[in-house]
Formats: sequence, C-alpha cells, structure tokens
Amino acid sequence: MEAFVPGPETQRDLRRALGRFATGVTVVTCESELGPLGITANSFASVSLDPPLVLWSPARSSARFDAFTGAERFAIHVMSEEQVETCMRFTHTGDDWTEIRWMRTPDGIPVLRDCLARFDCTRHAVHEGGDHAIVVGLVTSVTRGPGGRPLLFADGSYGRFTPDV
Repeated sequence: MEAFVPGPETQRDLRRALGRFATGVTVVTCESELGPLGITANSFASVSLDPPLVLWSPARSSARFDAFTGAERFAIHVMSEEQVETCMRFTHTGDDWTEIRWMRTPDGIPVLRDCLARFDCTRHAVHEGGDHAIVVGLVTSVTRGPGGRPLLFADGSYGRFTPDV
C-alpha cells in the first residue's frame, strides 16, 4: 500500500487512485447555440427519489463546459457495452453526430437511441466543485431500454461487467 497527501505534486497519483473505483459510463446531451452537443461522463449519481434528482460533473477545462452548465434541459444516457464507439466520439468533441442514432424530445433535447436508460432533466442547480461543476438535474422523464450490459470505466479503460453468479 502506498499513502500520500493529495496536492499538486501528487495529482497524477490521486487520479490513478480514483480510477480504481469502477463507474458506469454516460453520455450527456443538450441543445447548444451550434446545435446538438454531447459529452461522455462517468461522474453520474442519483441524489434523491423525492424529488427525483441526479447529478453529473463537467470539467471546467472542457470547451463544452459553458454550454452544459448553462443548459436548461439536458439528457443523461446510461451506455451499454456495445456503445463504446459512441462514448469515444463524445470524449473529445461533442458536435459530430454523423452516424449516431438520435432524435429530439418534444422539449427539444437531442437524445441518443438504444441506450440502457435515459434521464431527461431540467437544470435544478449548479454548484462549485473545484475544477469541475456539480450539475443537479430534476428528472422529468425516464426511458428504459430493452436491456443489455452496462459499459464500465476503471483504471483509465472501458470494460464490461461479468457477474460471478
């Protein structure tokens, strides 16, 4: 075991330690001045059932930060292990929707088809979170897909969940 104090000189070590926690993978979408926008995020969590609140955390260093923290409506998509290519597409740029199966909700949110679950949200709050923001969404609609296995992210890589039982 290695112990260290988090700080500027141990930032990479902290990132590696945090990467030991496996997370699911989401793609968050919103409408922007340039059209539909997407971003891949693993910082997603349920906050409350009553009212139904979820959160995610975009990085301040992202060129898409202002669009997502300012979006009144957005959708969070839980991605399946078959959707690695879609997730990769939205890691670096969010405006290339060619060959992506998508549509708009009646509220105008661009949404991906074929995900495991989708949470359509209105912005409830945006909080400071260091080099990220914490965006809290009020869930206004939920769509559950037909099933499949979730895409996971751990130790800097995408992977699959294989149950032991």
